[in-house]
Amino acid sequence: MFPYPVPHAVPLFLAPMAGVSESPFRQLCRGHGADVVVTEFLSAEGIRRENPATLSKLRFGADERTIGVQIFGSDPAAMADAAALVTDVFQPEFVDINFGCPVKKVVRRNGGSGCLRDLTLVRDIIKAVSAATHLPVTVKVRSGWNEEMRDPVKIGLVCQDAGARALALHARTRTQMYTGQANWDEIAAVVEALDIPVIGNGDIKSPQDVVRMREHTRADGIMVGRGSFGQPWMFAQARAMMDGLPVPETPGVEERFRIALHHARMVQEYELDPEGAAYEFRKHLGWYVKGLHNSADLRRQLHQVTSLGQVEGIFAAYLADPANERRVLVADAAVDEVAERLVA
Repeated sequence: MFPYPVPHAVPLFLAPMAGVSESPFRQLCRGHGADVVVTEFLSAEGIRRENPATLSKLRFGADERTIGVQIFGSDPAAMADAAALVTDVFQPEFVDINFGCPVKKVVRRNGGSGCLRDLTLVRDIIKAVSAATHLPVTVKVRSGWNEEMRDPVKIGLVCQDAGARALALHARTRTQMYTGQANWDEIAAVVEALDIPVIGNGDIKSPQDVVRMREHTRADGIMVGRGSFGQPWMFAQARAMMDGLPVPETPGVEERFRIALHHARMVQEYELDPEGAAYEFRKHLGWYVKGLHNSADLRRQLHQVTSLGQVEGIFAAYLADPANERRVLVADAAVDEVAERLVA
Protein backbone atom coordinates (compact mmCIF):
# COMPACT_ATOMS: atom_id res chain seq x y z
CA MET A 1 0.00 0.00 0.00
CA PHE A 2 2.75 2.47 0.86
CA PRO A 3 4.84 3.55 -2.15
CA TYR A 4 8.11 2.90 -0.27
CA PRO A 5 9.37 0.04 1.92
CA VAL A 6 7.75 -0.33 5.34
CA PRO A 7 8.27 -3.32 7.63
CA HIS A 8 4.84 -3.31 9.29
CA ALA A 9 1.24 -3.11 8.13
CA VAL A 10 0.79 0.05 10.19
CA PRO A 11 4.18 1.81 10.21
CA LEU A 12 5.31 4.33 12.79
CA PHE A 13 6.75 7.61 11.52
CA LEU A 14 9.01 10.18 13.13
CA ALA A 15 7.58 13.55 12.09
CA PRO A 16 9.72 16.14 10.32
CA MET A 17 10.47 18.82 12.92
CA ALA A 18 12.66 21.88 12.47
CA GLY A 19 15.66 21.87 14.79
CA VAL A 20 14.80 18.45 16.19
CA SER A 21 14.61 15.69 13.57
CA GLU A 22 18.23 16.03 12.53
CA SER A 23 20.22 12.97 11.51
CA PRO A 24 21.33 11.91 15.04
CA PHE A 25 17.77 11.97 16.39
CA ARG A 26 16.48 10.16 13.30
CA GLN A 27 19.11 7.45 13.83
CA LEU A 28 18.18 7.16 17.48
CA CYS A 29 14.47 6.83 16.75
CA ARG A 30 15.08 4.29 13.99
CA GLY A 31 17.14 2.27 16.45
CA HIS A 32 14.23 2.39 18.91
CA GLY A 33 11.61 1.22 16.44
CA ALA A 34 10.53 4.08 14.17
CA ASP A 35 9.82 2.59 10.75
CA VAL A 36 10.07 5.74 8.63
CA VAL A 37 11.79 9.06 9.29
CA VAL A 38 11.65 12.40 7.48
CA THR A 39 14.20 15.20 7.39
CA GLU A 40 13.62 18.64 8.82
CA PHE A 41 11.60 20.71 6.37
CA LEU A 42 13.99 22.45 3.97
CA SER A 43 13.56 25.45 1.74
CA ALA A 44 13.22 24.62 -1.95
CA GLU A 45 14.98 27.87 -2.78
CA GLY A 46 17.87 26.96 -0.49
CA ILE A 47 18.19 23.57 -2.16
CA ARG A 48 17.98 24.81 -5.75
CA ARG A 49 20.60 27.50 -4.98
CA GLU A 50 22.74 24.82 -3.33
CA ASN A 51 23.00 26.79 -0.11
CA PRO A 52 25.65 24.98 1.99
CA ALA A 53 23.69 25.30 5.25
CA THR A 54 20.59 23.84 3.62
CA LEU A 55 22.40 21.01 1.87
CA SER A 56 24.19 20.06 5.10
CA LYS A 57 20.81 19.22 6.63
CA LEU A 58 20.19 16.71 3.83
CA ARG A 59 22.87 14.35 5.09
CA PHE A 60 21.66 10.93 6.16
CA GLY A 61 23.07 7.44 6.54
CA ALA A 62 21.97 4.00 5.41
CA ASP A 63 20.71 3.22 8.92
CA GLU A 64 18.11 6.00 8.57
CA ARG A 65 16.30 4.40 5.68
CA THR A 66 13.36 4.35 5.02
CA ILE A 67 13.68 8.15 4.81
CA GLY A 68 11.93 10.99 3.06
CA VAL A 69 13.23 14.49 2.36
CA GLN A 70 10.68 17.21 3.10
CA ILE A 71 10.72 20.45 1.12
CA PHE A 72 8.65 23.60 1.34
CA GLY A 73 7.98 26.64 -0.81
CA SER A 74 5.29 28.35 -2.85
CA ASP A 75 6.91 28.40 -6.30
CA PRO A 76 6.13 25.19 -8.25
CA ALA A 77 9.23 25.63 -10.42
CA ALA A 78 11.53 26.01 -7.42
CA MET A 79 9.91 23.03 -5.73
CA ALA A 80 10.44 20.95 -8.87
CA ASP A 81 14.11 21.96 -9.11
CA ALA A 82 14.64 21.09 -5.47
CA ALA A 83 12.98 17.71 -5.87
CA ALA A 84 15.15 16.91 -8.89
CA LEU A 85 18.35 17.78 -7.01
CA VAL A 86 17.30 15.81 -3.93
CA THR A 87 16.50 12.81 -6.11
CA ASP A 88 19.74 12.87 -8.09
CA VAL A 89 22.16 13.66 -5.28
CA PHE A 90 20.65 12.24 -2.08
CA GLN A 91 18.33 9.48 -3.32
CA PRO A 92 15.87 9.15 -0.43
CA GLU A 93 12.92 6.78 -0.64
CA PHE A 94 10.43 9.62 -1.18
CA VAL A 95 10.04 13.38 -1.44
CA ASP A 96 7.57 14.96 0.98
CA ILE A 97 5.94 18.37 0.51
CA ASN A 98 5.25 20.49 3.58
CA PHE A 99 1.79 22.05 3.49
CA GLY A 100 1.54 22.06 7.27
CA CYS A 101 4.10 24.36 8.92
CA PRO A 102 2.19 27.17 10.71
CA VAL A 103 5.02 29.52 11.68
CA LYS A 104 4.74 33.13 10.53
CA LYS A 105 8.06 33.40 8.72
CA VAL A 106 7.05 30.49 6.47
CA VAL A 107 3.37 31.21 5.83
CA ARG A 108 3.89 34.92 5.11
CA ARG A 109 5.53 33.79 1.86
CA ASN A 110 2.73 31.26 1.23
CA GLY A 111 4.91 28.34 2.28
CA GLY A 112 3.84 25.50 4.56
CA SER A 113 0.21 25.76 5.61
CA GLY A 114 0.03 29.11 3.82
CA CYS A 115 -0.50 27.10 0.64
CA LEU A 116 -3.80 25.81 2.05
CA ARG A 117 -5.39 29.17 1.31
CA ASP A 118 -5.06 28.33 -2.40
CA LEU A 119 -5.73 24.70 -3.30
CA THR A 120 -4.91 25.43 -6.93
CA LEU A 121 -1.39 26.24 -5.77
CA VAL A 122 -1.32 23.01 -3.76
CA ARG A 123 -2.29 21.08 -6.89
CA ASP A 124 0.28 22.86 -9.06
CA ILE A 125 3.11 22.23 -6.60
CA ILE A 126 2.32 18.52 -6.33
CA LYS A 127 2.13 18.15 -10.09
CA ALA A 128 5.40 20.03 -10.63
CA VAL A 129 7.27 18.01 -8.02
CA SER A 130 5.85 14.72 -9.29
CA ALA A 131 6.99 15.55 -12.83
CA ALA A 132 10.52 16.32 -11.59
CA THR A 133 11.26 13.05 -9.79
CA HIS A 134 10.75 9.34 -10.23
CA LEU A 135 10.42 9.01 -6.45
CA PRO A 136 7.03 8.83 -4.74
CA VAL A 137 5.78 12.29 -3.80
CA THR A 138 3.90 12.56 -0.50
CA VAL A 139 2.41 15.47 1.42
CA LYS A 140 1.93 16.63 5.00
CA VAL A 141 -1.07 18.90 5.53
CA ARG A 142 -3.23 20.46 8.21
CA SER A 143 -7.02 20.44 8.34
CA GLY A 144 -7.16 23.90 6.77
CA TRP A 145 -5.98 27.46 7.15
CA ASN A 146 -8.63 28.43 9.71
CA GLU A 147 -12.06 27.30 10.90
CA GLU A 148 -13.79 28.92 7.92
CA MET A 149 -11.49 27.05 5.51
CA ARG A 150 -11.40 23.81 7.50
CA ASP A 151 -12.03 20.94 5.05
CA PRO A 152 -9.43 18.18 5.34
CA VAL A 153 -11.33 15.79 3.07
CA LYS A 154 -11.37 18.35 0.26
CA ILE A 155 -7.68 19.09 0.80
CA GLY A 156 -6.90 15.38 0.79
CA LEU A 157 -8.80 14.75 -2.43
CA VAL A 158 -7.01 17.65 -4.16
CA CYS A 159 -3.66 16.22 -3.09
CA GLN A 160 -4.58 12.71 -4.19
CA ASP A 161 -5.91 13.85 -7.56
CA ALA A 162 -2.74 15.90 -8.16
CA GLY A 163 -0.57 12.81 -7.72
CA ALA A 164 0.34 12.55 -4.03
CA ARG A 165 1.09 8.93 -3.15
CA ALA A 166 0.48 9.26 0.61
CA LEU A 167 -0.80 11.96 2.93
CA ALA A 168 -0.06 12.81 6.56
CA LEU A 169 -2.72 14.88 8.31
CA HIS A 170 -2.08 16.96 11.41
CA ALA A 171 -5.70 17.44 12.42
CA ARG A 172 -5.45 21.10 13.44
CA THR A 173 -5.79 24.27 11.40
CA ARG A 174 -2.96 26.72 10.89
CA THR A 175 -4.57 29.28 13.19
CA GLN A 176 -4.78 26.69 15.97
CA MET A 177 -1.00 26.27 15.83
CA TYR A 178 -0.53 23.65 18.60
CA THR A 179 -3.38 24.71 20.87
CA GLY A 180 -6.59 22.85 21.55
CA GLN A 181 -6.98 19.23 20.53
CA ALA A 182 -6.27 17.52 17.24
CA ASN A 183 -9.55 16.33 15.73
CA TRP A 184 -9.02 12.62 15.19
CA ASP A 185 -12.49 12.33 13.65
CA GLU A 186 -11.12 14.33 10.72
CA ILE A 187 -8.31 11.83 10.25
CA ALA A 188 -10.90 9.04 10.17
CA ALA A 189 -12.93 10.94 7.56
CA VAL A 190 -9.89 11.44 5.33
CA VAL A 191 -8.96 7.75 5.68
CA GLU A 192 -12.47 6.87 4.51
CA ALA A 193 -12.43 9.30 1.58
CA LEU A 194 -8.98 8.66 0.09
CA ASP A 195 -7.52 5.71 -1.78
CA ILE A 196 -3.91 6.56 -0.91
CA PRO A 197 -2.39 5.78 2.52
CA VAL A 198 -3.26 8.29 5.23
CA ILE A 199 -0.95 8.87 8.20
CA GLY A 200 -2.46 10.29 11.37
CA ASN A 201 -0.65 13.02 13.29
CA GLY A 202 -1.48 15.17 16.30
CA ASP A 203 -1.57 14.72 20.08
CA ILE A 204 0.51 11.54 20.19
CA LYS A 205 2.16 11.92 23.59
CA SER A 206 2.52 8.30 24.66
CA PRO A 207 2.60 4.76 23.25
CA GLN A 208 -1.00 4.39 24.37
CA ASP A 209 -1.95 7.37 22.20
CA VAL A 210 -0.54 5.57 19.16
CA VAL A 211 -2.85 2.64 19.80
CA ARG A 212 -5.83 4.90 20.48
CA MET A 213 -5.31 6.88 17.28
CA ARG A 214 -5.08 3.71 15.21
CA GLU A 215 -8.26 2.32 16.77
CA HIS A 216 -10.10 5.64 16.42
CA THR A 217 -9.08 6.54 12.87
CA ARG A 218 -7.95 3.30 11.17
CA ALA A 219 -5.08 5.39 9.76
CA ASP A 220 -2.63 3.47 7.60
CA GLY A 221 0.30 4.84 9.62
CA ILE A 222 0.86 6.89 12.77
CA MET A 223 3.24 9.87 12.92
CA VAL A 224 4.81 10.88 16.22
CA GLY A 225 6.05 14.45 16.66
CA ARG A 226 6.50 16.22 19.99
CA GLY A 227 5.72 13.02 21.88
CA SER A 228 9.11 11.63 20.84
CA PHE A 229 11.04 14.42 22.56
CA GLY A 230 13.27 12.90 25.20
CA GLN A 231 11.68 9.47 24.83
CA PRO A 232 12.69 7.79 21.54
CA TRP A 233 11.93 4.44 23.18
CA MET A 234 8.22 5.14 22.83
CA PHE A 235 8.34 3.74 19.29
CA ALA A 236 9.35 0.30 20.55
CA GLN A 237 6.71 0.47 23.27
CA ALA A 238 4.00 1.49 20.80
CA ARG A 239 4.97 -1.27 18.36
CA ALA A 240 4.77 -3.88 21.09
CA MET A 241 1.34 -2.61 22.15
CA MET A 242 0.07 -2.69 18.57
CA ASP A 243 1.41 -6.20 18.00
CA GLY A 244 0.15 -7.57 21.32
CA LEU A 245 3.66 -8.28 22.58
CA PRO A 246 5.24 -7.59 25.99
CA VAL A 247 5.86 -3.87 26.26
CA PRO A 248 9.44 -2.79 27.07
CA GLU A 249 9.72 -0.93 30.35
CA THR A 250 10.28 2.81 30.32
CA PRO A 251 13.99 3.37 30.97
CA GLY A 252 15.00 4.24 34.50
CA VAL A 253 17.08 7.29 35.33
CA GLU A 254 20.48 5.69 34.68
CA GLU A 255 19.38 4.24 31.33
CA ARG A 256 17.73 7.52 30.35
CA PHE A 257 21.00 9.33 31.02
CA ARG A 258 22.91 6.72 29.00
CA ILE A 259 20.62 7.24 25.99
CA ALA A 260 20.91 11.01 26.32
CA LEU A 261 24.71 10.81 26.36
CA HIS A 262 24.71 8.48 23.35
CA HIS A 263 22.51 10.97 21.52
CA ALA A 264 24.83 13.82 22.53
CA ARG A 265 27.88 11.98 21.19
CA MET A 266 26.13 11.42 17.88
CA VAL A 267 25.31 15.12 17.67
CA GLN A 268 28.92 16.01 18.46
CA GLU A 269 30.14 13.78 15.62
CA TYR A 270 27.51 15.12 13.23
CA GLU A 271 27.98 18.83 13.83
CA LEU A 272 30.97 20.75 12.50
CA ASP A 273 31.08 23.09 15.51
CA PRO A 274 31.36 21.14 18.84
CA GLU A 275 30.56 24.17 21.00
CA GLY A 276 27.55 25.01 18.86
CA ALA A 277 26.48 21.38 19.04
CA ALA A 278 26.45 21.52 22.85
CA TYR A 279 24.36 24.66 22.74
CA GLU A 280 21.86 23.17 20.30
CA PHE A 281 21.62 19.96 22.31
CA ARG A 282 20.48 21.74 25.46
CA LYS A 283 16.82 21.47 24.44
CA HIS A 284 17.15 17.70 24.10
CA LEU A 285 18.71 17.49 27.55
CA GLY A 286 15.73 19.33 28.99
CA TRP A 287 13.40 16.80 27.40
CA TYR A 288 15.40 13.78 28.61
CA VAL A 289 15.14 14.89 32.25
CA LYS A 290 11.47 15.80 32.03
CA GLY A 291 9.58 14.47 35.02
CA LEU A 292 12.61 13.45 37.07
CA HIS A 293 12.80 14.37 40.72
CA ASN A 294 14.26 17.86 41.12
CA SER A 295 14.12 18.26 37.32
CA ALA A 296 13.85 22.07 37.41
CA ASP A 297 17.28 22.43 39.02
CA LEU A 298 18.72 19.69 36.82
CA ARG A 299 17.41 21.38 33.70
CA ARG A 300 18.81 24.75 34.85
CA GLN A 301 22.27 23.21 35.08
CA LEU A 302 22.00 21.42 31.74
CA HIS A 303 20.85 24.55 29.93
CA GLN A 304 24.21 26.15 30.73
CA VAL A 305 26.51 23.41 29.43
CA THR A 306 29.07 24.08 26.72
CA SER A 307 30.57 20.60 26.44
CA LEU A 308 29.70 16.93 26.64
CA GLY A 309 32.02 16.54 29.61
CA GLN A 310 29.90 18.97 31.60
CA VAL A 311 26.79 16.93 30.83
CA GLU A 312 28.49 13.75 32.02
CA GLY A 313 29.51 15.48 35.25
CA ILE A 314 26.01 16.80 35.95
CA PHE A 315 24.47 13.39 35.36
CA ALA A 316 27.05 11.69 37.59
CA ALA A 317 26.43 14.17 40.41
CA TYR A 318 22.68 13.69 40.13
CA LEU A 319 22.99 9.91 40.37
CA ALA A 320 25.36 10.16 43.32
CA ASP A 321 23.01 12.37 45.34
CA PRO A 322 20.79 10.19 47.58
CA ALA A 323 18.25 13.01 47.78
CA ASN A 324 17.21 12.40 44.18
CA GLU A 325 14.45 9.85 44.08
CA ARG A 326 14.54 7.40 41.20
CA ARG A 327 11.08 8.15 39.89
CA VAL A 328 9.46 9.72 36.84
CA LEU A 329 6.59 12.15 37.23
CA VAL A 330 3.64 12.51 34.88
CA ALA A 331 4.20 15.98 33.47
CA ASP A 332 6.54 18.93 33.32
CA ALA A 333 4.76 22.05 32.10
CA ALA A 334 7.94 24.09 31.63
CA VAL A 335 9.42 21.54 29.22
CA ASP A 336 6.13 21.21 27.36
CA GLU A 337 6.08 24.97 26.86
CA VAL A 338 9.55 24.90 25.31
CA ALA A 339 8.46 22.11 22.97
CA GLU A 340 5.49 24.15 21.80
CA ARG A 341 7.74 27.06 20.88
CA LEU A 342 10.40 25.03 19.08
CA VAL A 343 8.48 22.82 16.68
CA ALA A 344 7.42 24.28 13.36
